[in-house]
Amino acid sequence: MIGLSTYAFFWQHSPRVAEPLTVERMLESTIALGADAFQICDHPEVTGFGEARLDALAARSRAAGVALELGTRGTAVAHLDTYLRIAKRLGARLVRTMVTGPAAFDDLVAVLPRYAAAGVTVALETYERMPSADLVALVERVDHPNLGICLDPANCVAALEHPDRVVDAAAPHVVNLHVKDFAFTRDEGWVGFRLAGAPLGEGALDLDRLFARVRPAERGISQIIEHWLPWQGDEAGTVALERRWTEQNLAYLRRRA
Repeated sequence: MIGLSTYAFFWQHSPRVAEPLTVERMLESTIALGADAFQICDHPEVTGFGEARLDALAARSRAAGVALELGTRGTAVAHLDTYLRIAKRLGARLVRTMVTGPAAFDDLVAVLPRYAAAGVTVALETYERMPSADLVALVERVDHPNLGICLDPANCVAALEHPDRVVDAAAPHVVNLHVKDFAFTRDEGWVGFRLAGAPLGEGALDLDRLFARVRPAERGISQIIEHWLPWQGDEAGTVALERRWTEQNLAYLRRRA
């Protein structure tokens, strides 16, 4: 299953454009591009959507054959219960989140029975604030069938973790894949480097290794496209490039399917 995240529309739904996209318009773009899934990720406004709006999103996605997923940050019990309520309303089967505090083990043990009863899986994302070995250890300690890892090896570069090692450590537990490539470039005057996004296959991530280790198609893992696209100086150029990257990355993943 190949899908798009709200991060694939990062600039298009930001306040920097004249008419930011709504979740509904992002879903329509996802449908028009023929993607299989749409992950409403790190978009806290969704917690304020009324039942009628959530039901309309669910109905539109079902009619188009597009699966919905959710994404948030944090593991506090009340917070994850809120997202479970939204997931059930949307028909979403996955909630990606990030460990942001020390109580994650107890929180997850408390909420996972409710997630399991609803048929919803929690995916903890790899990122720089938590070593991947610690994240894997947490998942293994909780040891619940409705808990796994959202693998995004690019995030961990900021903590000086090599993406290949992150992939190898997380692979057995992956239930969701954030797919984005990245590259280093020298800053002006060669004073340091800049880490930013790149179209899939044009950056530094070893995608062959990633797909060989994770086997997303074989294991039924959703592949969700994101971008780390820098602002290009103006709205028109940035939006055009963001759309082009999305089309390129969809084509890349389809060729690998």
